[in-house]
Amino acid sequence: MSIKNPRKIVIMKIFNLNAKQFIGRPIEEVFGFFSRPENLVEITPAKLHFKILTPSPVEMKQGAVIDYTIQLAKVPIHWRSLITTYEPPFKFVDEQIKGPYSFWHHTHMFKEVPDGVEIYDEVHYSIPFGPLGSLLHSLWIKKDLNHIFEYRKGVIDDLFKEEGYRKFLPNSFTEKAS
Repeated sequence: MSIKNPRKIVIMKIFNLNAKQFIGRPIEEVFGFFSRPENLVEITPAKLHFKILTPSPVEMKQGAVIDYTIQLAKVPIHWRSLITTYEPPFKFVDEQIKGPYSFWHHTHMFKEVPDGVEIYDEVHYSIPFGPLGSLLHSLWIKKDLNHIFEYRKGVIDDLFKEEGYRKFLPNSFTEKAS
């Protein structure tokens, strides 16, 4: 009698995306804005038709699961993220547990600096479909992800410059300001 080994070794090409941004506001307010998944609607390009499915307000904490949909080439994609690290006001990590990538690990870091906060985004991701996925990455996906992060940077700059971000903070922040 022979027993077949059901384990399959999968080798994935891991890609990286890094972004950095300065915001001239207190770290608690900056982190407060970014730790509300509902705010992703405001900073995501409209062409992605981003919609959060998890009922609001979403409680951000380690272990939180957030469901949403996006559209890629007009095809709706269900994306589920797990918050694997939550260390306010300095860091949180979301990992895709269902969605378009074979692997997605996004670290959001916030560092107090003179006159404000530096935000660092570090994303490690892998594309399905082997060599075809790598080709799609070089032709489209890498450029699209860079465009999404550049778009977010512009929207965030505008929101924080004009104090428009305040309406997107948790109630505890808006009550302090009044």
